[in-house]
Amino acid sequence: MSEKIDLSSYVLSEDDEFMNVHQRAYFRAKLNAWKNDILREARETLGHLAEESANHPDLADRASSETDRAIELRARDRQRKLISKIDAALQRLDEGTYGYCEETGEPIGLKRLDARPIATLSIEAQERHERREKVYRDE
Repeated sequence: MSEKIDLSSYVLSEDDEFMNVHQRAYFRAKLNAWKNDILREARETLGHLAEESANHPDLADRASSETDRAIELRARDRQRKLISKIDAALQRLDEGTYGYCEETGEPIGLKRLDARPIATLSIEAQERHERREKVYRDE
């Protein structure tokens, strides 16, 4: 599917057939744009970390710099995991399973997918999952 879509002008509609060609193109463009933003930020971070590797003579400055570096690296690690979720969502788009709940097989819903394009569970299934998680965590 080589359908191109303008993210700024396309409006999702609940009235349209679920996961039609335009919706799939919309979500593919949204996921790719998100992934490209993350990769761009990662490149900027690497450049920033390379510049910031100066040895600070002051202990407080050095500690502050190391703390900032650790926070930045943790953020990059979370984003690396997010990229794998984006790639999985793109794969589901290719397979035709994107937008459907992994638990129930029902449509996830356009509003939820627009807010969280990597969602794999419907709101109801996600709430059940979180309740089960809370029960096991509280024991």
